[in-house]
Amino acid sequence: MEVLTASELERHPVVIAAFAAAWADSFPDDAKLRHEEGGWIYQNRATGEIQIRRAQPGIFDGIVLSYPAAIADCHVVATYHTHPNPTAGGWIPDPSPDDIYNADITGVPWFIISDSGIYVVGPDRRVGGLTGPARYPLIGDNP
Repeated sequence: MEVLTASELERHPVVIAAFAAAWADSFPDDAKLRHEEGGWIYQNRATGEIQIRRAQPGIFDGIVLSYPAAIADCHVVATYHTHPNPTAGGWIPDPSPDDIYNADITGVPWFIISDSGIYVVGPDRRVGGLTGPARYPLIGDNP
């Protein structure tokens, strides 16, 4: 089974729905409730099925994606999170330096959803394919 690329994941119906739900749940139009939402994208190594697991909600400008859950027969193939703060308010919608660094050290694409679109940083697909540690390929399964 071949691991999906970032562009294939971005077009996948399960991923599209997860991005839309995370964006809505991050309350981008409410200055008091606005916060980052996100999680992990998994691919089943036998069937290719895509699954989503949400992380705990973040704060207005951060979220913890360090500890993906273990799912039987699945590997983390990407992460995603929102940047809900408005560009009109002077916020930068692009991936942060931390997003870029984390994508590089985890070995999976990181998607960032903002009011100016969807960005992706890191490798084009999970490093090593659907082998090795099930969580982050370059960190392993022991956070």
